[in-house]
Amino acid sequence: MIRSTLWVALLAIAVAGCGGGTTNDLKPSDGTTTASPYDNGPRAADSPVAEALAQRGEGLFKTKGCTACHAYGKRLTGPNLQGVTHRRTADWMEHQILHPEIMTKEDPISRALLAEYAVQMSNQGLTPEEAQSVVEYLKKLDEETDLKTVAQAAK
Repeated sequence: MIRSTLWVALLAIAVAGCGGGTTNDLKPSDGTTTASPYDNGPRAADSPVAEALAQRGEGLFKTKGCTACHAYGKRLTGPNLQGVTHRRTADWMEHQILHPEIMTKEDPISRALLAEYAVQMSNQGLTPEEAQSVVEYLKKLDEETDLKTVAQAAK
């Protein structure tokens, strides 16, 4: 009984994490398209965390300067990253990390983020594997947050 309650609560969190927020809904009134070719398919959080990559990603997140603009659980110069793996695909996140200057020119989600935050994300020169590691680290943070929320709800 407790196990099924935990699964229901986790599912509710996952569904809630997929929506909300100004740049998550992107419904322009001018008729332009907001579909991103990189944000189709399962959300990043839908796949299991690769622990070794997540550990490497944590180090990269701290040493490559990500913490200057991003935090988990609060907004800084850049968006709050809590729940990002529920809102975005791994493909979109990796493209944003690897080519932010191109994404803001070509991707509607990235353009909306630039408009909202008025700061171009800087290219930190990561390799594709390093970008994947950062995504895995963010997945791990979201998974830990989801589990804490489920545990608190079960009390």
